[in-house]
Amino acid sequence: MYIIKVKGVAKIPDYVQLRDDQFTLLAYFRVDRPEKSLDKVGLTDKAEYIMSVIKDLPFGKILKLEL
Repeated sequence: MYIIKVKGVAKIPDYVQLRDDQFTLLAYFRVDRPEKSLDKVGLTDKAEYIMSVIKDLPFGKILKLEL
């Protein structure tokens, strides 16, 4: 799984993309509201870990997550 943090501009907030190994979009959510999207893809139990990674991830970088 890959994670990408996208910087928002003006009134558009920052977003996060979660993608699988084929780079298909699994989840797309606001940095401040991940619960619903993570629940939808079955990652609620990993939410705390994912959010800690997002916090330290620079905008525009792609990071491979091993869950």
